[in-house]
Amino acid sequence: MNLIVLMKQTFDTEEKISLENNDIREDGVEFIINPYDEYAIEEALKIREEQGGEVTVITVGPDRSESALRTALAMGADKAVLIDDEGAAGDEYGTAKILAAAIQGREYDLILAGNMSIDNGSGQIGPRVAELLQIPQITTITKLDVQDGKAVAERDVEGNIEVIEAPLPLLVTAQQGLNEPRYPSLPNIMKAKKKPLERLTIADLSVQEDEVESKSAVINRYLPQKKAACRMIEGGAAEQVKELVNILGNEVKVM
Repeated sequence: MNLIVLMKQTFDTEEKISLENNDIREDGVEFIINPYDEYAIEEALKIREEQGGEVTVITVGPDRSESALRTALAMGADKAVLIDDEGAAGDEYGTAKILAAAIQGREYDLILAGNMSIDNGSGQIGPRVAELLQIPQITTITKLDVQDGKAVAERDVEGNIEVIEAPLPLLVTAQQGLNEPRYPSLPNIMKAKKKPLERLTIADLSVQEDEVESKSAVINRYLPQKKAACRMIEGGAAEQVKELVNILGNEVKVM
């Protein structure tokens, strides 16, 4: 089985995000593999361990994305590909075009990706890549069985389970609950340093920069408003009602 995993490096979920000049500050911020992509990596590794083959992890991003790729290699992936996003717009349209161009010409039976990224949360990359490659797709899967040139996947649908069968080649996106991603061991971390990591630019792919220009634009970024502290109203029920009406009418002015 030739397996390809689409991966993204994102902010650590524990990080406190700060903005400067309408952009996210990256100084001193910890970056990790997008958590949903970890499920995709783990599932690819499990399939390879059962059926043999090779796992290649591909990402589009800046140089710092190498650390996430090395982590994926330490988890057990065989190869990694880093596509420099300089000159790319960076929205889902452009990123999917770049990934599809990088995959075309490679041998693959199954492509796995996270259901969405925790920063943008669009859930578009996997489906867009599948459409560009003209292969079937199954999204938000929680179980996967690959045998005899076909895949059977399960996905949660409003409290029920939907079972879908599709032929290979196929793209699937991973949802929480699919598996439990492994931690890289120290020996594998050391081995990862020697595993192949291919570096590409947009110029190396069969696309032009104007083909991956953004179809959307970020107009503004802002942090959520801080929640006001809870205010307790003292006294008996009648006093509390009177005070609440006073607050709503004179302070909050909703009455």
